[in-house]
Amino acid sequence: MAKFRTNHGGNKRGGNNASSGMVTKVLLFIGALVGLYYGFNNSSGGGSEADYEEDTVIIDRDYALPTSTTGVVINHNYYSLSYSEEHEQAEWVAYELHRDNLTGERFPRSNNFRDDPKVRSGSSSKYDFGHPDYDRGHMAPAGDMNFNSTAMSESFYMSNMSPQRSSFNQGIWRELEENTRKWAKIFKRLYIVTGPVLTTPIITKIGNSKVSVPSAYYKVLLDLDDPEKKAIGFIMPNARSEKRIKDYAVSVDEVEELTGIDFFGELLDPDLEAELEANFDASLWTDDYKKYQKRVKSWNLVEERRK
Repeated sequence: MAKFRTNHGGNKRGGNNASSGMVTKVLLFIGALVGLYYGFNNSSGGGSEADYEEDTVIIDRDYALPTSTTGVVINHNYYSLSYSEEHEQAEWVAYELHRDNLTGERFPRSNNFRDDPKVRSGSSSKYDFGHPDYDRGHMAPAGDMNFNSTAMSESFYMSNMSPQRSSFNQGIWRELEENTRKWAKIFKRLYIVTGPVLTTPIITKIGNSKVSVPSAYYKVLLDLDDPEKKAIGFIMPNARSEKRIKDYAVSVDEVEELTGIDFFGELLDPDLEAELEANFDASLWTDDYKKYQKRVKSWNLVEERRK
């Protein structure tokens, strides 16, 4: 497990992300307004989560996991997560996405939403997501896990779900997920960490389990294969968007600053980590313009079509 460094990112070299700092500032401002409007407090009582022990890793992993702010790290066959009892969801879900897993046999979507038996305090339930405005949003997408039946089945544990507005989940978030699979095919493999932003005021809580509805989500991507090692982050408000994916691109450092999570602490040489986390080149992560057009014209309208 990587160790969190309190001065992480303090002296790294700058890159071509001068404007991306504004994204974080805007999200923090939006989160503050949301918190004031709904009158919710993110902090809650309860026991310490640091008493949990890590589950046994079933398969070998050749990557190091991010730091956990809760101490509750759970390893499934094809992804790992850090669970937040306070918010009844994972603060991060981490896995590798390989080109070979996207080009072979595909297994059908199971839709077997169910409690995660490894969450000892009890995960959220599928019945907590009965609110009409919010979908059960995958952090490790079913589309990334359909290379065998076990991976597909595990992707429907409720610990892998977070409440997302339908127009977000089926709009720009879907587009980001589909582009991520395209990038994995191009770059051979990606190390991916995805999660809700739980450090800014939430929108509301839903269900009997009081599942927090985050105001934003992040995704961090790392390509360590030749010829060019690179990394990028995305921070997106939990809302419908007409913008391009690249408008939400940020450095990994910015995601770490916002979430308090160290993503690559033991995965990379310190100098390489500093370089990759401080800099990003959005031109190396080109999105699919046709998917953007489809999203704006169709996917974004899912909530209107339900009325």
